[in-house]
Parts: sequence; structure tokens; C-alpha cells
Amino acid sequence: MCFFDSHSHLNDEKFDDDRFEIIEKLKENQIEKCIVAGYSLESSEKAVKLFGKDDFIYLVLGISPNDIPQIEDELWKSIDKIENLINLVKKDNPDKIVAIGEIGLDYYWEKDENMRKLQRKAFIRQIELANKLKLPIVIHTRDAMIDTIKILKGNEVDFKGVFHCCPQNMELIKEALKLGFYISFAGPITFKNAKNADEVINMVPIEKQLIETDSPYLAPEPVRGSRNNPCNVRYIAQKIASVKGMTLEEVARYTFENSCRIFNIK
Repeated sequence: MCFFDSHSHLNDEKFDDDRFEIIEKLKENQIEKCIVAGYSLESSEKAVKLFGKDDFIYLVLGISPNDIPQIEDELWKSIDKIENLINLVKKDNPDKIVAIGEIGLDYYWEKDENMRKLQRKAFIRQIELANKLKLPIVIHTRDAMIDTIKILKGNEVDFKGVFHCCPQNMELIKEALKLGFYISFAGPITFKNAKNADEVINMVPIEKQLIETDSPYLAPEPVRGSRNNPCNVRYIAQKIASVKGMTLEEVARYTFENSCRIFNIK
């Protein structure tokens, strides 16, 4: 049995003191593959610097809605730098970068309509970049379901992608599945106060599910409140197994294969 953590932030500063000790423990805990996601130009550059040579860690690079530069010209320059970074990495390791992300919309923190508009522009521009580079996308969306789906319907995503740490919103998931996207579940589905967790797990076919930690955030039960790390991804799989009446081994196998398929990992 082996697990695939399809979204982590081992490039986060919260891991600066013991990052490589954690990485050494991954395979001991049956974590055979792991994705480290960028969320800004700086974190994307850090991911490449730290993990450019690890054979079981893959990278997703992009600028999240919460990290876009507030000046439009600076935003376009940052996205161009992401493209240049990807092309540089591909010269030495063409299989290392597996998607553009995390990208999308987040209206939870951002109330200013001008900045929301800039989020939408950044989302569309990075979809275009993913199409150009023949990569899927990893989507972050919060309190922005209508605009997220509208953009995806109006801007073809050639290689589809994943709704990461997908909100437990049944309408959002229904639309995402219609568009051909995968759904990635994280710690919140294990929370004791989770709403609709069992319902959304059941409505997503196991062939379309991924598991992730989004570490260092959103540690699942029974370690909620601690700093999360990829070793905890098995708790997400256990929750899915219990809801779907499957074995842990079956969920691990399906989600591993699904991750490899959408991210084109051999």
C-alpha cells in the first residue's frame, strides 16, 4: 500500500527547521509520491530550489489569488517569470513540473471589487499559460463558486485539472465534475463539525478523487490543531474508505492512480 499526497506546501517557512527530517519519514509512512505547490513567485522559486532533484516529489507552480501582486503590470511580469522558471526546469527535468497552480479565486479575504477583477484576470492568464505548456491546473476557490465556474466554462482548460482542498459545496462539485475536473479532499472532511462531508464524498466517483494534506495547514482528525505534514494523508484516505465502504488499500490505490493520471506521472 502506498499513498500520494497530491498537494502540500513543504516549501512553506513553517518547515524551515525540520523539512528534510520530515521528507526522510515520508517513505517510512508509505508516502511514495508527493506534490509541492507554489502559491506565489517566491514560493514557486523556493520549491524549485529545494526539490528540483528529488525523484518522488513533483512541483506545481503558479500564483494564488491571495498572493497576486496588486499592480497589474507586476502581476503579468510575475506570471512571465513563472513561465520562464518552468521552461528552465524542463530543460533538466521535463517531468518535474506537473501543473500550473495553485490558481483561482478567493473572495473570502478580498472584498474590493477591483482586486477581485484582478484575481479573475490572473486566473484566466494562468489558464492560458497551462494550455500553452500543455499542463493541467490546480484550482483554489473559496466563496467564489459562481465566478470560478463561469471562468472555466468561458475559457477552455485543455488538460483539465483538480479542485484542490475542494470546498464541501455540492453544487460546486457537481459543476466541476461536469467539466471533467478531479476533486481533491483534505483535512476538513475529517472534522467533527464538517458539513456535507459524507454527502460530497459519496457524490464524487472514486475514479475522480484525490487526497491531499495542504500541509502545513488543515491537519485532519485525530491530529487537528497541530502542524500538518504529508504523513497525515492516510487520515483523509481512512475517512473516504469509511464513507464509501471501501478498504484503506483500495482508496490508496485509486487515489494514487488518479493522481498519476491527471498529472501525467509515469
